[in-house]
Amino acid sequence: MGIDFARNIALNCLYKIDEENGYSNIVLDEYLNKYREKLNKKDINLISEIVYGTITWKLTIDSILQKYSKIKLKKMSCWVLNILRIGAYQIIFLDKVPKSAAVNESVNLTKKYAFKSASFVNAILRKIEKVDYEELKNIQNEKERISKAYSMPQWLVEELLKEYSIQIVEKICKYSNEKPKITIRINTLKITKKNFLEELEKNNIEYETTNLENFIHIKNVKNIGELELFKQGLFTVQDMGAGKISLMLMPNKNDIVLDACSAPGGKTTHLAELMENEGKIIACDIHPHRIKLVQENADRLGIHIINTELKDATNFIKEYEEKFDKILLDVPCLGIGVIKRKPDIKWQRNKEDIEEITKIQYEILNKCSKYLKIKGELVYSTCSILKSENESLINKWLESKNDKEIQNKENYKLVDEKKILPDENTDGFFICKIKRIS
Repeated sequence: MGIDFARNIALNCLYKIDEENGYSNIVLDEYLNKYREKLNKKDINLISEIVYGTITWKLTIDSILQKYSKIKLKKMSCWVLNILRIGAYQIIFLDKVPKSAAVNESVNLTKKYAFKSASFVNAILRKIEKVDYEELKNIQNEKERISKAYSMPQWLVEELLKEYSIQIVEKICKYSNEKPKITIRINTLKITKKNFLEELEKNNIEYETTNLENFIHIKNVKNIGELELFKQGLFTVQDMGAGKISLMLMPNKNDIVLDACSAPGGKTTHLAELMENEGKIIACDIHPHRIKLVQENADRLGIHIINTELKDATNFIKEYEEKFDKILLDVPCLGIGVIKRKPDIKWQRNKEDIEEITKIQYEILNKCSKYLKIKGELVYSTCSILKSENESLINKWLESKNDKEIQNKENYKLVDEKKILPDENTDGFFICKIKRIS
């Protein structure tokens, strides 16, 4: 029996992600583009399902594998471990794949990549049943149960439990594992909502409206970048939570606006649309290739008020002092609120990262707040939901003194604050607005 081509590609993706610390979306795109001519839609869907599913549920899968293996997982070769993970994922989570097929295809892969381990892989996978997953839900220790049942690192569960009830933490972990909805923002510079929905219907694209103006969910589209409506710049992909960030800043026409950490440009272009493409936006980022993404997005959407600049937001820029009416600081963060879109985050972050990232966030806020005009407004946001990156950091900054030894809260006022926890419709975000009063 030959090796199933789709599963072979999925295995190679997972191997590269593990061995080279690759990002799942980048590695997956690389392999799909390389073999696209040999793959049909069913193959592409299976590869994507296995790669994202295995990464999402890795801790849960590993807990079940270790139950049946006398060999510690960390002592297994990367090939064998990922073959076991792929097989176990299909057995436990994919109802449409018969167990026999999952086991047999995994054994065939082992014969190619780790021949001597074929009987071992066969023995382990034949023992695994869906009930193994159900048993994890009955673990008595709450932290361990949530961690293993929802495939969430225990350190992160513990951090969340410091701030939220067990019920809320469980919901956060549950929604972080669900497949995210595809949400798009209509480009009102080019088309009305009514006309755009008519275009969707003409193209047989299913959609559902949301409670956020000009944001809708679309359902039956796989490769969104290939849609003619996308190429024409009639919409951009953006989560509703991310959309609320620009709406809280709400710049006016002809404002001078700074987006200090702008790439890839979803919020930047939203600001421009809210400004009706009149005024000026300085969009900064630290990486040249990411600045290029901002410009490409602006060009596609027909926006001409965005000027991109290669800048490090932690460095003070004298010529920016008291120059801007509005400032957006969508700062680098741990990304705990967007795990459903970027499952790698769970395995690439650790508790020690909190201290490092909050130093950067504080430095950006401290420097960029000086760029506000008197009566200007600044929005600080993260796609994280830990207080240390959000409420605690803002309060610490307001209570601190600026360079002139004046307490910040004498010059700045917190005027609005919102935390959005991940659910079936949106990612998790923290958003707050600060006004310069003197």
